[in-house]
Amino acid sequence: MASDDRAADADSPDEEQPPAGPLRQPIVAVLGHVDHGKTSLLDWVRGTAVVSREAGAITQHIGATEVPFETIQEICGALLPEENIRLPGLLFIDTPGHHSFSTLRARGGQLADLAVLVVDIMEGFKPQTIESLQVLRRAQTPFILVLNKIDRLPGWRTRKGTFAANRQEQSQLAQDALQERIWEIVRELGRHNFDSALYSEVEDFQKTIALVPTSVRNSGEGVPELFMLLMGLAQRYLEGRLALKTGVAEGTVLEVKEERGLGKTLGVIIYNGILRASDTLVIGATPEPVVTHVRSLLQPQPLDEIRDPRQRFNAVDEAAAAAGLKVVAPNLEGVIAGAPFYGVPQGDDVAPVLERLSGEMESNVALADRGLVVRADAIGSLEALAYELQEAGAPIMRAAVGDVSRRDVRLAETAPAEQRAVLAFGVNVLPDAREALVESEAKLFEADVVYQLVEEYGEWLAELKREQARALREEFPHPGKIEFLEGHTFRTRDPAVFGVRVLAGRIMVGQKVLRADNRVIGRIRSMRSGEQGLKEATQGDEVAIAVTEATVGRQVNEGDILYIEMDERDVVRLRDKNVKLTPDEEDVITELQRIKKADSPFWGR
Repeated sequence: MASDDRAADADSPDEEQPPAGPLRQPIVAVLGHVDHGKTSLLDWVRGTAVVSREAGAITQHIGATEVPFETIQEICGALLPEENIRLPGLLFIDTPGHHSFSTLRARGGQLADLAVLVVDIMEGFKPQTIESLQVLRRAQTPFILVLNKIDRLPGWRTRKGTFAANRQEQSQLAQDALQERIWEIVRELGRHNFDSALYSEVEDFQKTIALVPTSVRNSGEGVPELFMLLMGLAQRYLEGRLALKTGVAEGTVLEVKEERGLGKTLGVIIYNGILRASDTLVIGATPEPVVTHVRSLLQPQPLDEIRDPRQRFNAVDEAAAAAGLKVVAPNLEGVIAGAPFYGVPQGDDVAPVLERLSGEMESNVALADRGLVVRADAIGSLEALAYELQEAGAPIMRAAVGDVSRRDVRLAETAPAEQRAVLAFGVNVLPDAREALVESEAKLFEADVVYQLVEEYGEWLAELKREQARALREEFPHPGKIEFLEGHTFRTRDPAVFGVRVLAGRIMVGQKVLRADNRVIGRIRSMRSGEQGLKEATQGDEVAIAVTEATVGRQVNEGDILYIEMDERDVVRLRDKNVKLTPDEEDVITELQRIKKADSPFWGR
């Protein structure tokens, strides 16, 4: 676990007295690349097979699982002395293998108190791993990195229990294979500016990422150490953040889902306060917040989870943070994933809460007069995408939650060519928008992974700039420098025909040819390579040119270095327009200026 600003500021035993009251459960987000073992980690704890019920064994929704202290103590055994722990347990959020962590947004920061980043030790870092690192850094969320699937190491014999005990019984082959993989991960994290070490070698958990090897699918090896670290570090560094508060419940909507027999329901996380069945709900929605009331609060059994519980939900009268719940309520149209919500006690005024929530539904995206149009499925993911775009220097004109509309396309058309684009993140493109795009110059980019969307836009922008540079370049004469090849005089006059090598730039039919003494010898009438007539030749080409008015042996000789004549105004415009020239072309311009200086000291400046 590495330090972030929150952890550094949190109450610790060495700085301030810890809160006297009870602590809530830390919220732990589990992230990682697809199939690296995120859900399997919690499966082992739950003793379930949630992953087998997911399409393609990939988590499709955000799940929440409460693991009570008694279960954690059973897992950890002697690693976790009961008398030193005040936390009631851990609430895990299993995120899909794409963008959902960004959706987990709470007032004042990220919903998750801690995170676990799962990496397949044999595969190492994948694109989703790198994106997870970027998201964790941006959210300043402390995390532990799990090196999963150590049972796949050559010669490794896994068994239930602690990694530390099992490691001592491994062959030298297996030990060496493990160490090599650990070093690779440490180096990779270093490239992303994270210090890391095996958990047993970490001296300062606020500065160094702890690496915990595990085998969660086969034996649960290493899981005791992981839970020990999560509990110990949360209590040591995050006690101030975890003080249980009463009053208005604060939470985040994880997903909106139609349930048979219940209608539209909300999967939510309460991260502050106590939510009661008698509360009035104030929920973020589009186009305006929703005010409704709780019909029922449904809480999964401990070690079960929201999205797909093995057992029936328990109907409860109240639930204290941190908790994952299913909320049944009327009038949920417009509610979106990632939206904040508040539970206002019966009889209290909702007006102050409405005002607060309205502000929270506004994204923190800085907008420009001209720029990209960005759409996303939640405020958190919108902000995450906007952050990456603005880091890449891309201005944003419109940033909003919801599907892409015709209005978005028309607005994008007003932007400069390099920003004439709509970026759609995890949302639909409405039919009228599709129709508008057919005849529009605006470009549409769609993806449900931040880095992929930003990358695709960046590739398109780079190609557009190359095309613009090429088009601009063609508006101006090219500098050109040629060498009259020895032994390649084919005709001495009327016109002179001789072979040349293009040393730099480009030569074209119709251009004047200049000597190094600033004398024009003639104009290129034609150009050939073998039997093929040419209009132009570029650097490295060897061609025969026919030059009018020139006579070999008088105006020009074999071995001469010659230049393409350029108008001074063209040279000045090249500079003014910042036309990109090759280094060799720049050198030709410099040589031309030196040639012209004899007659005009400030030529081309």
